[in-house]
Amino acid sequence: MYRRIISLCVLFSLLTLVCFRAPSLAAAITEEEQAILEKSLSIIEIDREIARIETRQQETETSVAMLNQQLAEKDEQIITSREQAGIRIKAYYMGERESLLGALLSVDSLRDFFSVLDYYQIIAERDQDILGTYKTEYSSLKKTKDTLDKLSNELSDMKENLLKQRERVATLQQSVDNSLSASADPDKLQAMIQELTNYWESVGLKEVRKYFHALSLAMSEFPDFLSNHKDSLISVKGGYTLVIREEELNNFLHDKQDLLRNMSFKFEESKIIAQGSSDEFDLKIEGHYSVENAPDNSIMFHVDRLIFNGFELPDTTSRELEKDFDLGFYPKQIVPFIEATEATITKGILTVKLKLSI
Repeated sequence: MYRRIISLCVLFSLLTLVCFRAPSLAAAITEEEQAILEKSLSIIEIDREIARIETRQQETETSVAMLNQQLAEKDEQIITSREQAGIRIKAYYMGERESLLGALLSVDSLRDFFSVLDYYQIIAERDQDILGTYKTEYSSLKKTKDTLDKLSNELSDMKENLLKQRERVATLQQSVDNSLSASADPDKLQAMIQELTNYWESVGLKEVRKYFHALSLAMSEFPDFLSNHKDSLISVKGGYTLVIREEELNNFLHDKQDLLRNMSFKFEESKIIAQGSSDEFDLKIEGHYSVENAPDNSIMFHVDRLIFNGFELPDTTSRELEKDFDLGFYPKQIVPFIEATEATITKGILTVKLKLSI
């Protein structure tokens, strides 16, 4: 009985591997099939982006509703504070406080003087409390309005992006449907699409994110690069130049993360290419660096193309990975008093210009 159960488990595992193999590596496909499969993969990924946008939209709408309620409550609170503050300010201008001060200066005895002075200080402190409360509530009201305006703008952008992505999916789906209708063997094509979908959703996306996670961890330790390559930082007039050579970057990344040892990193003209593969997995990343100053000065990596097993993924996947995994590095972590002004990629070399920021 136990042997039979074990045999069934092994058989099931083998069947699972067959069902979730990488289609582009399992058999040769035509250019037309390649294009259709790539579109079907884009549909999957843009659908995921739509789901993310819808979730963020719901969360933002909830936040906007809460802020509108807070705004209404703060408006009511500030009416009373504004009226009280107005009375106090008017009193100063109408001379009531001067009259009280005159009374303070006209008393006949030292005892009366201190009694009036205490009374005057109590009134003055109360005035300051009222004015301070109004100032605090007004500041809180303004902050809430600013936050509401920002979220409302973000919500508007989300809705616009949602419409855009839905249109993209509809266009791609129509193209795939047309191709299936015109195909000599639509069942075979549909099976290939399903096979790619299964593999991507069960294995592919997780593997891609795993590699990006490893890259992010390695780049978080980039300050160690300078410790091993002190000659990479060259002093020039007004600052420094950081020169990163292709071979040195490969060695650094391979030492930091074992998973990256089957990937090679190449500097081509104006772009960096990272490529690696395993038994049934191939990943190619093309991108470039740019200098960013918000929120911090940094050299940020941008994914221009992401190719999985020969299929190019849509820009939505690239932007998601950029957001979830930081592949940049921060000059101030290398030398505290410098900041980057320019990043240039040439054959085999990444050059970063740094200026003093004391």
